[in-house]
Amino acid sequence: MALKCGIVGLPNVGKSTLFNCLSNAKATAANFPFCTIEPNVGTITVPDERLNVLRDLVQTERVIPTTIEIVDIAGLVKGASKGEGLGNKFLGNIRETDAIIHVLRCFDDPNVVHVDGSVDPVRDKEIIDIELQLKDLESIEARLSKVQRAAKSGDKDAKRDFDFMTRIKEALEQGRSARTVLPANEDEANLLADLQLLTAKKVLYVCNVEEGNVATGNAHSERVREVVALEGAEILVLGAAIEADISELETYEERQMFLKDLGLDEPGVSKLIKAAYKMLNLQTYFTAGVKEVRAWTIHKGDTAPQAAGVIHSDFEKGFIRAEVIKYNDYVTYKSEAAVKEAGKLGVEGKEYIVQDGDVMHFRFNV
Repeated sequence: MALKCGIVGLPNVGKSTLFNCLSNAKATAANFPFCTIEPNVGTITVPDERLNVLRDLVQTERVIPTTIEIVDIAGLVKGASKGEGLGNKFLGNIRETDAIIHVLRCFDDPNVVHVDGSVDPVRDKEIIDIELQLKDLESIEARLSKVQRAAKSGDKDAKRDFDFMTRIKEALEQGRSARTVLPANEDEANLLADLQLLTAKKVLYVCNVEEGNVATGNAHSERVREVVALEGAEILVLGAAIEADISELETYEERQMFLKDLGLDEPGVSKLIKAAYKMLNLQTYFTAGVKEVRAWTIHKGDTAPQAAGVIHSDFEKGFIRAEVIKYNDYVTYKSEAAVKEAGKLGVEGKEYIVQDGDVMHFRFNV
């Protein structure tokens, strides 16, 4: 399941430094605008403590975590919707992602230049919001002109689409993103997905703060929190420079000591990856055996055959049943045999909705 989150923001807000912490790929991080021109793509593992627990219980030979892709996209400037700076390239790269991680500079440092001369994360957020909204407005107006004639002729489907797109257009003209226009039914939801609007994508705002504020945030991040609450978005506070220091430490013990000194229980990048995973409406199920314990990514609400299809399409086509052990039952009874003996192994059919943490074994015939 190849899903991508795009890291966006103005130049010099810490995007590439954060990307380097998330990925083994090494993007250039430098103190000048447009350091990142081509988007850097990194495949990153999703932290999941349950894998280690299952590994110890099963005594498996290897553990394979699930992954998502993170894309470091070039910094945007005013006028991007009209092609200024790297505008067209930037907007095209965002369109290819499934969700957006919007990094905002919330630290004061005279040694790191700001493209607009001062630190103001709310202004920075609005700059990117406006550019994306302008591009979406251009797209929606083009679609409206195509469907308008059919709507006036009495075509019910065209009238429905015209009305919904008009609501989106009005929101964009008012400075609101398309994600604030909630579909009233499945038809509108499908249309919204088909429109591929930039501001319809889910977004997580990351406030990049200095070392002393990673645990509590600061005045800048609090302003961001107040603003994004109005659009129902979430924020995450971390320090990209500190995360870079953590990533350089070689042992788990060193990292834990460093985190303890900062008043943190886990690295900010781990929280970010988990938040991105949740934002994409994803969950994890496991397969567990002597050869390997493995995490698999599915969408929330997926059925057992759909989950099987993530392993191989033949598993979905020839699905017979799924044997399911709840993660907590596996931990309680310590082995698959003990789970069966306790009557806790479920045999589920095609209608079963997979739950996060299910340990599954599929029976199929092709």
